[in-house]
Amino acid sequence: MRVPAFRRFVLASLVSATGSAMAPLALAYAVIGQGGGTGSLGVVLATNSLPTIVLTVVGGVLADRLSRSRILFLGNLLAALAQGVLAALVATEHATTASIAGCGFVSGIAVAFTAPAATGAVGQIVAAEHLQQANALLRLPGNAVKVVGPVAAGVLVAAGGPAWALSWDAVSFLVAALLLLGLRLSSPVTTGGLLAGLKGGWSGFRSRTWLWTYTAAGTVVVAAWLAGFQLLGPVIAAGHYAGARSWGLVQGAFALGLLAGTVVCLRWKPYRLLAVAVATGGALCLPPLTLGLGLALPWVLLGAVLAGVGLDIAIVAWTTALQQHVPQDELGRMSAMNGVGERVAVPLGYLATGLAAHALTDRTMLLVCAGAIAAATVLNLCVRDVYRVIRR
Repeated sequence: MRVPAFRRFVLASLVSATGSAMAPLALAYAVIGQGGGTGSLGVVLATNSLPTIVLTVVGGVLADRLSRSRILFLGNLLAALAQGVLAALVATEHATTASIAGCGFVSGIAVAFTAPAATGAVGQIVAAEHLQQANALLRLPGNAVKVVGPVAAGVLVAAGGPAWALSWDAVSFLVAALLLLGLRLSSPVTTGGLLAGLKGGWSGFRSRTWLWTYTAAGTVVVAAWLAGFQLLGPVIAAGHYAGARSWGLVQGAFALGLLAGTVVCLRWKPYRLLAVAVATGGALCLPPLTLGLGLALPWVLLGAVLAGVGLDIAIVAWTTALQQHVPQDELGRMSAMNGVGERVAVPLGYLATGLAAHALTDRTMLLVCAGAIAAATVLNLCVRDVYRVIRR
């Protein structure tokens, strides 16, 4: 935090996190407010995720060739514009499913370009020995906001409608863009065009066994987690627990676990970074396991807390390993290719759950999801290269 550029980066992350924490709830009620239902919301969410799958690798190539601070500025500015237009449409009651999806598509484009640039920017701002603490500090405000953001969004939407929350999301992106403009990071020294960058990126990704195996395992873990926790979790809570109240407690426990994991990363410096990332990420099997076994709510809450702790430690350790073991002029592309796997997992997990719904009960599918997470974790821990990615 003694580095002025890093303080600016953290402040930008905090400001944008306040808006991003409110946006999902406001978006859902914006769709409902114009007469849409589950199908309309699904279209909106799918449209938002599509450009992040298709364009993230292109964003990674540009992050290795252009000024990352300029990409972050333009990406946040684009997101501010998209959310501002959406807020205006909702406020004037001119919003439709198509217009909301269009704004979401533009926001997805912004994410596709800013995510790879952000990972590389931290490595340019902070010395290598402080990268883990820097990554943890960047996650701290976002995780804290996740605890109170949805509650604040609910109050704001109930009091004045979703347009107010969406307007704040737009303002938060604009403020973040102006803060990031002041970073003025230099462009990585690279040669060749876009196609050469894509080919070189794929070659570099494929040559790093620890990277592509982690990405492959992570795709399975994320898909199973989304299907088991995000999709089936509320259904089980409604049928076997106290409904929304119980599920709210589970979500809160998970958010508190994320916050606790960030605090752990500020103090603990594991030597085998990637092995720790793989092992702690396996804790995501606990919530679907406890729900699938029909355990009492306190056990489910404990599983959610431990999953949150494990996930945040995994994210910080993984990001640090990537930044320390990939050169600056490749970091954007390697980060993007890893991110594509996680984003592909979103439709993959939901599709697989839909196909299996007719053959398996909800609790059986939860146990399958927990088993898939555990199996992917164990198999990844069997890769020898995982233990060679150590702290530098």
